Amino acid sequence: MRASRNPDGRCELPILHTAGGLVGGDRLTLKVIAEKGSRSLLTNVAAQKVYGSVGRLQAHPKGKWATQDCHFVINEGSDFEWMPQEVIVFEDGLFEQNVHVELAPSSSFLSTEVVRLGRTSSGETLGSGCWRSGLEISRQMPKGKSWVFVDRLELSGESLTSLNGMANQPVLGSLVWTSPEVLSKDEISDLLITCRANASGLEGLMSCSALNQGLSARYLGPSTQAARFWFFRIWMHIRKFRSLPKPEPLRVWPMQEKPSL
Repeated sequence: MRASRNPDGRCELPILHTAGGLVGGDRLTLKVIAEKGSRSLLTNVAAQKVYGSVGRLQAHPKGKWATQDCHFVINEGSDFEWMPQEVIVFEDGLFEQNVHVELAPSSSFLSTEVVRLGRTSSGETLGSGCWRSGLEISRQMPKGKSWVFVDRLELSGESLTSLNGMANQPVLGSLVWTSPEVLSKDEISDLLITCRANASGLEGLMSCSALNQGLSARYLGPSTQAARFWFFRIWMHIRKFRSLPKPEPLRVWPMQEKPSL
């Protein structure tokens, strides 16, 4: 797909994956280098489908994993946003995604991830499938690498039904933002209060917590739409907090509730 220039000067680039979905054994690799001082928004044009694998391959009865590896290098003064559409893991699907982010001291990174476990509209669950996600964010400082955020999750079996896991909910979402500068306790506290207050009216459980230099948020519930709305509200407040223009409606998919926001 062709890149476009948003009114605020940000480059918006949707990625096109020409296949109808991922099957066991497929592997996608994405590497992006955001040049010094750039402003960009990377997304994709459709939800990512992961087809069932366990018990469906004669040569591999235990199934084969479909994987996606993303590596982002965010150079000095760059502002990078990674906001793909949701992943739908079909019943008995095996999917693992790993995201590695390397930040410069004054760069910013914001990302969202939404996954639906099973085609619930068809009465599906994840069944014997499994979903794994790994996110590692580091910042290169004068004294060496500093870890900003490390998050690893695996959902399968009992964790899908446990009250300490998914509690039979099919949708999990995550958002993380790393600020280009150190935030005061008052600044991050005010931002968290604002973001938490804007969870009202949405179905599901939502939480928002502080990082040393940013914030993270989670969604757990029945609706990918509610997860998108929640994350759009947070995204909007982060932009406002940074004195940046309001987010524009994405060209290829409606993350926002209303184009007027």
